[in-house]
Amino acid sequence: MPYEIAGLPLHVLLVHAVVVLTPLCALLLVVLAAWPRARRALWLPALIGTAVLLPLGLVTIEAGKWLEVRVPSAPLIQDHTARGESIVPWLIGLLAVAVAVSVWALLERRAGGRAARLTATAVLTVAALAVGTGTVVTLVAIGESGSRAVWEGGFSEDPLPR
Repeated sequence: MPYEIAGLPLHVLLVHAVVVLTPLCALLLVVLAAWPRARRALWLPALIGTAVLLPLGLVTIEAGKWLEVRVPSAPLIQDHTARGESIVPWLIGLLAVAVAVSVWALLERRAGGRAARLTATAVLTVAALAVGTGTVVTLVAIGESGSRAVWEGGFSEDPLPR
């Protein structure tokens, strides 16, 4: 399958969506885990967003593999591609947290006492913070290595004469 659109590598286009959607989904899950009223109103968009993010990340990785064999081999590119797949377990974790938040949003009104609701909210908030932070840190490391692969040594410190 050719991973290009209008002559541009699909990886370069998809990576922008992943870079924007991943932290947004992570932040939304933290907010929903901690804030019951928001959770009841926005659990479905959070679930859909993270459910879309996982296959989007997988396609971005495959498009990156397609691109890797079409550019000259370089240590920076190899570093970037070696890191790329490390996002997958984190995206699965985000989806798992989104499912847990969604289930809790549907069940919390039927849950036992105040202590049970507070405990569940605290556990979900810690899980969302942990998985969200891990996902974003991993994404930044992957993106930083990709930026270095593309830009390091590719521009001048001083403006070029025109």
